[in-house]
Amino acid sequence: MSQPATSAQWRAALKAEGVPFIEHPGWTTRGRDQATGNPFGEVYGILNHHTAGRDSLALIATTGRPGLPPPLAHALLRKDGVVVLIAAGRANHAGLVADNVMRAIIAEQPLPKADKSRTVDGNDRLYGLEVENLGNGEDVYTRAQYDSWVRFDAALCRLHGWNERSAAGHLETSVEGKVDPAGPVEGYGRRGRFTFTMGRFRGDVAERLRHPASWSPTTEENDSVTPDYVNLGLADGYELAPGAWKDIAFTAEWADEPGGHAAGDATVVKGPATFTGSLALRFEGLDVGEVVQVRMAEYDNAGALKHSHPIHEITGTRGGSFGVLPLTKRIGAGRNLRVRLLNQGPGPIEVASAIVTALVWEG
Repeated sequence: MSQPATSAQWRAALKAEGVPFIEHPGWTTRGRDQATGNPFGEVYGILNHHTAGRDSLALIATTGRPGLPPPLAHALLRKDGVVVLIAAGRANHAGLVADNVMRAIIAEQPLPKADKSRTVDGNDRLYGLEVENLGNGEDVYTRAQYDSWVRFDAALCRLHGWNERSAAGHLETSVEGKVDPAGPVEGYGRRGRFTFTMGRFRGDVAERLRHPASWSPTTEENDSVTPDYVNLGLADGYELAPGAWKDIAFTAEWADEPGGHAAGDATVVKGPATFTGSLALRFEGLDVGEVVQVRMAEYDNAGALKHSHPIHEITGTRGGSFGVLPLTKRIGAGRNLRVRLLNQGPGPIEVASAIVTALVWEG
């Protein structure tokens, strides 16, 4: 735990980390502490948001929203990479936070799926950063903006002696179905365009924290960029009725930094990307000689089927029926890859296991 940063500590930490910033008038005394009777702190981490709009400074600092008085964050990160300091006290940005996620942030452990049954007020305990982005999946975080974003979170982590797991996204803490932050990023360091995820962001914060605050990532092109690791599966088996193609909705994710896929998400990889790996399937109740067809399919961002890849078949055998299919493909921008199954037998079967393991190069 830590006491909230003083104005002098804010300035020194951001300056040392190379974050360009300006100070909104009155920020050092702005907060909801007196109005609510709830003092800000102890603090345990940073909660990252996107604004879902443009020109949000007045809204965040002085106007607020109906039923939600300002300030709505401690800082705003503009498109040009400049941070605007808005409040030093309590801000209305986090709302209710799942208690199990808050405990993981405090312990600096991987964040679990939010348990909605028990919550705490995140405004008391978390810094809030709003990053300017429309949140429509098309508006791009600029290279300067993402670089400052990584530096900002790293600066607060370094100031308080936290590791990168003290940086969280609103989508990870919310019990109300928040989806931010999200969207495409123009680039960072050697990396070209990629899709924002909290796992990758925490990796970039961790890299900064391994260097002095004055460090900057190289921007030299390098074709050996480390790919993302995708490992998806099923928490429980499910019944597959005969006669119709159906997407596999993955309910489990295993990785060093989980969080790239929501439970029940049918999307395996989002384009543009190149990937290689395998899909392992196990069926129960598939009669000997009966067939389940498997194919990869591409959907657009609106969920419309755009392209189906060649069919693979798994034939029933005594006991369980197994198959391992290779995955090596290129998927374009605006396309999402899913796995589809068609049970050609006379009755329902169980999809007992479905595991995707892949390396993904985005862009």
